[in-house]
Amino acid sequence: MTEDSLQIAPEEAEAVGTPTGYRQYTLFDISTDPGLKDDDGNELPRPFNKNQMRKWLKKVRWETHKAEKRAKEKARAKERRKEAREANIDLGPNRKSLKKMKFEKSKKNIGIIIDLSFDHLMMEKDRYKVIKQILRCYSINRRSNTPLQFHVTSFGEKSKNDISRHNGYENWDVEFHEESYLDVFPKEKLVYLSSESENVIENFEDDTFYIIGGLVDHNKHKGLCHTIATEQGIRHGQLPLDKYVNMQTRKVLTIDHVFEIVLKVCEGVSWQDALIKVLPVRKGVHVCDNISNSSLDDNDKT
Repeated sequence: MTEDSLQIAPEEAEAVGTPTGYRQYTLFDISTDPGLKDDDGNELPRPFNKNQMRKWLKKVRWETHKAEKRAKEKARAKERRKEAREANIDLGPNRKSLKKMKFEKSKKNIGIIIDLSFDHLMMEKDRYKVIKQILRCYSINRRSNTPLQFHVTSFGEKSKNDISRHNGYENWDVEFHEESYLDVFPKEKLVYLSSESENVIENFEDDTFYIIGGLVDHNKHKGLCHTIATEQGIRHGQLPLDKYVNMQTRKVLTIDHVFEIVLKVCEGVSWQDALIKVLPVRKGVHVCDNISNSSLDDNDKT
């Protein structure tokens, strides 16, 4: 396949409900022919430039081979578990048994909300990163003995389309809401997490929902979540990073890192240990020298 001739097989086109007429044309034909039509004489919707064509072909091939790739992944996982059993290695519960687990209770009735109201501010690849991080949050939460209540709000069409690539997301132990968090939860029970907030959170309150902004913006919209919280009149706060660790990079964390830190602290892990375990090595994290033993002892009692 060359740049001048990106073609597609009939079965691949049919996999996503696209007219098979596409396979008859090279990129040059598609970009210059003003009137491509199917066998019934209907004009075909089509990409208009080379980059759009590449994206379209990538999607088609993903949809076509998705089932095959999933089957291969399951076969490999089955083989690994078989080898582990023979070697007396415990790999923990498998995915099938984890999916059957239901979160009847959450520690201290604490919840996390991921706010997906920022779709219009992100490119497609950044929206995919958000979905991938949500998937990571779901994974670590369902493996916890004391999982948090997990909600996703402002779950619009773009988000639904992005997450639909992950089969079975409707069965996750996650509450998806099309509405804003303000339309679902009482305002007094909400706290927006933001690194720009002047309020430092030391303890997570019962019957309270902590909001994480679902935004990957590469620092283009610095302070946006803090501004939104202030304008909406809801509480806001930041994690006590400066108190317990030093970082060689800026304090902005990914969605899944914030989620996992909150989860570990709610499980009873100290702030210092939670931050050291969760934050990646590239952040250059090390323990603050000025942490008093009394501060650590008080934190362990929460």
